[in-house]
Amino acid sequence: MKDHNPRILLVENIHPVAKERLESEGYQVDLLAYAPSEEELIALLPKYGALGIRSKTEITKKVLDSVNSITTIGCFCIGTNQVDLAAAKNHGVAVFNAPHSNTRSVAELVIAEMISLSRQLGDRNTKAHQGEWIKSAEGSKEVRGKTLGIIGYGHIGSQVSILAEAMGLKICFFDTLKKLPLGNAVASESLDELLSVSDFVTLHVPEIPETMNMIGEKELSKMKRGSYLINASRGTVVMIDALVAALKSKHIAGCAVDVFPVEPASNKERFSSPLQGLSNVILTPHIGGSTEEAQKNIGMEVADSFRRFLKIGSSSGAVNFPNVDLPVKQGTSRLLNVHRNEPGVLGEINTIISKAGANIEAQYLSTDDKVGYLVMDVHSSHADQLATEIGKLNRSIRTRVVY
Repeated sequence: MKDHNPRILLVENIHPVAKERLESEGYQVDLLAYAPSEEELIALLPKYGALGIRSKTEITKKVLDSVNSITTIGCFCIGTNQVDLAAAKNHGVAVFNAPHSNTRSVAELVIAEMISLSRQLGDRNTKAHQGEWIKSAEGSKEVRGKTLGIIGYGHIGSQVSILAEAMGLKICFFDTLKKLPLGNAVASESLDELLSVSDFVTLHVPEIPETMNMIGEKELSKMKRGSYLINASRGTVVMIDALVAALKSKHIAGCAVDVFPVEPASNKERFSSPLQGLSNVILTPHIGGSTEEAQKNIGMEVADSFRRFLKIGSSSGAVNFPNVDLPVKQGTSRLLNVHRNEPGVLGEINTIISKAGANIEAQYLSTDDKVGYLVMDVHSSHADQLATEIGKLNRSIRTRVVY
């Protein structure tokens, strides 16, 4: 029930600052350079209390059903679609991410790709390396005065908006949620409207059922002839075969793609895509947030979420879990309990504590539609025994003592 310093596993070459930060707090941290398979995870995880991943490691319901030791998972990236969040919640596993740390890195890549496509830099660079001298203005245009359409006006989309407007572009955006425009950006009434007026279209949406294949043959046909598409969001958002056809017909003048429906699990695997070999197509290996600055910031942010959750029970920032942020209470023992959110659970827990003769110094409870997260500071020398008794309740999911 009590584990002050659970062992932590970090996979997929997470920035070394995360390991350093966690080890400075007394944790033993092990590293893997690649994304483990489902079977590997089931075999590896029983000896760990926390897991750090990036975008390639899939945390499925099967993994979560098979491993009871993990109390928290950190996604050292923006997205959390690689984790079965509902299953994690049902097992009392808090999932954290770093929603802001690589925002600027992705935005800068989009701006660079927009200019590169407009000036055909990818093709001309390749030709120059091959000894061909293609000095011509044909098909090469400035971005100033053009219209950039941003699909998804969240943290990254709005940053792209600011940078692009400073370069003289007109900005329109479409989002399913009402968003406050920054600068002179204008909200489009519909996706079709945005596609029809934009010289460049950039995607910044999450991977959810509503965004699956949201850009296909129909949507590409609505884009201006000679326009450009940039996707640095998720690989399932764009139908690749439809994009290939639009490029070959010259309806789309070029594209930059950083994310793909199927990606190699490590740098050792070969990458293959129908987009390879096409003119004015920039393909990058999912590096939108892969700058040294962003990876360092992500490492520090998620490592700090681990520290606060493991040491004091703070779930602030968890994406699948009731959020509780609380101070340390000196001279007490802190018990954490995750339970099904049903009437009467708190009464049952307090009865156990009362019968043990323990005094409750403070209680913090936060709930959502599925679970409740209870943090208790008690005066008792038998905190482990209390946690054991509370954990036996049929509606308890996970109970532990943090100090």
